[in-house]
Parts: sequence; C-alpha cells; structure tokens
Amino acid sequence: MLLMYDPAQLSALSAVIRLGAFDAAAHTLGVTPSAISQRIKALEDRIGTTLIQRGTPCTATPTGARLARHFDDLTILETALAADIGQTTAPARLRVAVNADSLATWFLPAIADHPMLFDLLIDDQDHSADWLRKGEVSAAITGEAGPVQGCDSFPLGALTYRATASPTFVLQHFPNGVTAEALATAPALTFNAKDALQNRWVEMMVGKRVPLNTHLVPSSSAFVDASLLGMGWGMNPAALIDGLIAEGKLVDLSPERPLLTPLHWQVNRLVAKPLAGLTASIRTAAKQTI
Repeated sequence: MLLMYDPAQLSALSAVIRLGAFDAAAHTLGVTPSAISQRIKALEDRIGTTLIQRGTPCTATPTGARLARHFDDLTILETALAADIGQTTAPARLRVAVNADSLATWFLPAIADHPMLFDLLIDDQDHSADWLRKGEVSAAITGEAGPVQGCDSFPLGALTYRATASPTFVLQHFPNGVTAEALATAPALTFNAKDALQNRWVEMMVGKRVPLNTHLVPSSSAFVDASLLGMGWGMNPAALIDGLIAEGKLVDLSPERPLLTPLHWQVNRLVAKPLAGLTASIRTAAKQTI
C-alpha cells in the first residue's frame, strides 16, 4: 500500500527545521504555534520516531531532515507541473550544499535569475557530498566526481587557488623562499577544521606534511583581508585575489604551482529534470569563471 504523507504536516516540519523555531514556522505558514506542534506530533506518531530535537534552535533528526527534503523535492516537482499546465504557484525551495569560495566568486550569479527560493548550506567541497548522502540537501557543489547514489553528477572545472601573503609577511617569514622550516614557523590561515587546502599545497611544495601554526578564519572575504593585513599565508581563490597580486598588495608564493580543486554539481535525480535550467546556468557560470 502506498504511504502518503499529509502535506500540511510536512510543510510544518520543513518550516520548523528551516527557521529553527515553532513560533517562526507558525508565523511563516499563517497558523498558530499550537497548530504547528499538533502537526509535528501527528507526523511523529505516524512515523514512530522523533523528527525534531526541541531546543534553541530546533534541529532535525536524520529522519526529520530526510522527510523535510522529501517535501522540498515534491514542491519542486509540483511547481514544474503547475508551470507545464499554465498554473502559477509560490516558488519552490531548493536546499544546496556549496563551498564558501564558490559562493564568494561565481555561484550566486549562476542562480540569481532562477525563480526559486534557495537555502544555501556552507560546507567544504571535500565534505559537501555527505549532505546528499544523508538526504538533507537536493543538490551540492562537491569535490567528488563519482555520483552519490540517486544523483547525477556534472563536472564544473577546477577552482584555482594561489598561496598568497602580504609582501611584508613574505620578507619576514620566507626570505629564502618556501621551505619546510619556514612553513613550520610562519603563521598560516585556515578556513575551518575541514579545510585541507593549505596542507595539500604544503605537501605539493615540500613533499611532506608540516604541522602548521594557523589562524581559523571562516569567511572567504575575511580570509583575503587577513592575508592583506599580514596575519598569515593561505590558499585564496584566484578569482578573488588575482587583481590584488597584480597591484602588488599580495604575493603569490608559487606562481608556477597553483593548487587546482576540481568541482562537480551533483543533483538528486528525482528533481534533475525540473532543475535542468538551473544546472545549465551553473555549468555555464563555472565554465566562464573557474
């Protein structure tokens, strides 16, 4: 027997997960917080497990996240159907995992003209495919070439990174060039604990891993600013800093050896067809930029 879910219950679940609170979900959906609670409880009773971890903010359990994505996928399909038969509906919502440097350079122009609502989840390109595997997003910019189960994968090219630092920093910390000894003492910049770009570049340059003394700077623009201010050296996307290198404000530590990071667009096969136009825009924008 086909198991059908109540759209009102799924909508309430999706709103609570997206907004992090029952009151906010109630306001968005135009109902009372009590109605939201009743819908969530009814859905949890039907599924037989907890879907929301109550707190500040409220968060999804794995099952809750998967059901919320199911609702978003259905909305995409129904919006496409409405367009096919000449009907007008509210815009569908697409949850996407994207790396911060793509977001800061080329991704927003690619999606700006598409009549959808986007929930953008920021994660490292080496880890963003995990969100697809967990069923928490419908699409992702990822470093993985092989398609995640149930997804289509499209190559986007390779994002170019340059190891950069301010001229003063280079004179102080790399007077004899990039060596393992200099890298062991020169302060580095790292986006977050998942960011492996600096370590990959170090291994490429000196043939071994070197423990780095590093700042954590979880912002693409602040990463560039920290480089300009001489706080440390780090891997910056070429699209953000080539002009600063040309102006002499930053120095490329290895002009002949940039670090290339291949990217792929992976999209859940269930919604791949209605998202074909978005996929085309993303592939075009990536080709023009990276």
